[in-house]
Amino acid sequence: MKCTNKRKRLVSVILLFVMLSFTGCGQLQFDMPYAADSEVSSFRVVTLEEERGTAVPFASELCVADGNIMSGDVDMNAASGAGLFDISNCTTLYAKNVHEKLYPASLTKIMTALVALKHGSNDMMLTASANVKIQESGASVCGIKAGDQMTLDQALHLLLINSANDAAVMIAEGIAGSVEGFCEMMNQEALALGATNTHFVNPHGLPDDNHYTTVYDMYLIMNEAINYTAFNEIIHMDSYTTVYTDSNGASKEITVGSTNLYMQGTQQAPSGITVVGGKTGTTNAAGHCLALLARDSSSNPYISIIMRAESRDLLYSQMTDLLEEINN
Repeated sequence: MKCTNKRKRLVSVILLFVMLSFTGCGQLQFDMPYAADSEVSSFRVVTLEEERGTAVPFASELCVADGNIMSGDVDMNAASGAGLFDISNCTTLYAKNVHEKLYPASLTKIMTALVALKHGSNDMMLTASANVKIQESGASVCGIKAGDQMTLDQALHLLLINSANDAAVMIAEGIAGSVEGFCEMMNQEALALGATNTHFVNPHGLPDDNHYTTVYDMYLIMNEAINYTAFNEIIHMDSYTTVYTDSNGASKEITVGSTNLYMQGTQQAPSGITVVGGKTGTTNAAGHCLALLARDSSSNPYISIIMRAESRDLLYSQMTDLLEEINN
């Protein structure tokens, strides 16, 4: 009876779609907003094939992973989750626990950058509040103080290259007026991308029980972020120098280096693979995390993600093995 009722509800939704599709002046009209708990939330209705009344799947241009896709050539025992996604062919080449909820650490900043790029402008001027002072021991900061001013473009460089938590707070408050408001925007963007196993409570990734994502959701977020030229350019840089102003109007110069060992040149990608860039993340709760954009010898793009590796050395050795799968 339960299955029958579900089938009846699904048929009712489809009939409603058909009726709505052919109302008013011969134009298609739709009233089926995305909903995380909808039985048909995997379909985004579009008007590409009006004659046939076809609904195009939400994931028609995305890599899909229903379960583990393992390779004997990749030893991922020292990581909780990992994925390798072929962007051009919409194919998942490797998947381990890609739907398991994990702490993202500073991989969070990929979403922070995405929301900022979507809702701000490069020359937008930001002013730091007292909230940029991060109290947590060992947290990565670049030394921004209350009253300091810089552009969004400068702050994004510090965020993505140096993983600066104080820059994350500065960006969040500059875009949304508050960290809480910005996190609402982050969560709305996650739902819009289909990242329904994700929830953010801060823009930097410091540990919180209610701050989590999955390997697959990070793929969805990274896949959207790489549509922005500025994001790709920033993550490709090995260092960055800029000048901003303090609360007294004095100029302050800062130079930061990439936290990504591939960008530093101390780790090498497999032959024929070019690492464009990516984002690191490390906390005690999250372990060692890394999300990369790479290209093969034909310039085809791939996203690779490892979360909760046991050590930095293992993170990079496993990531290199994962990238080698592109050649196989």
